[in-house]
Amino acid sequence: MSAFNTITILTVAFLVVFLQSSADWLRAWIGVQPDLLPSLMVYAGLSSGLPTLMALALAGGLLADSLSANPPGVTILPLFLTGLAIERYRSLILRDQLYAQLVLGLAASAGVPLLTLLLLLNTEPKPLLSWFSLWQWGIMATLGASVTPLWFSLFDRLNTALNYRRVEDATFRPDREIKRGRA
Repeated sequence: MSAFNTITILTVAFLVVFLQSSADWLRAWIGVQPDLLPSLMVYAGLSSGLPTLMALALAGGLLADSLSANPPGVTILPLFLTGLAIERYRSLILRDQLYAQLVLGLAASAGVPLLTLLLLLNTEPKPLLSWFSLWQWGIMATLGASVTPLWFSLFDRLNTALNYRRVEDATFRPDREIKRGRA
């Protein structure tokens, strides 16, 4: 894809991490801090290349970890593995289908916290786990699944509004008359 797409994805990732960490009212209302980076990784995996995925996993993971209690860098690997799996099989995925977007968003938003938890269990400060953690995990997965189609519509509108459309060059004029047979 173009550099515009990469810059747009990274800018939205920065805004998403900032907004999800500063939205205290949402955390107080539903009891969960939302994590929208996995759903953004689904869009990036289906719409861009490996360099954009690496940049999003690195920048998004470090930004999210810097504003949370996680050790720095623990979210990078789960985000990258999610994006890599989607990017590898994107030729088999129906990108424009709402159902596929919802399922991929649900899988990514459920898988990234689990992989992060597995990494956190191997660190010194053990994470707090309880039955309420299942509630938080379910809400995060559902919220990520519901936001994933919004990323596709948002970025499609941005690309339509701010990118040039490629014009196909015709080899002949459309008003040209073609005579067939012997002249």
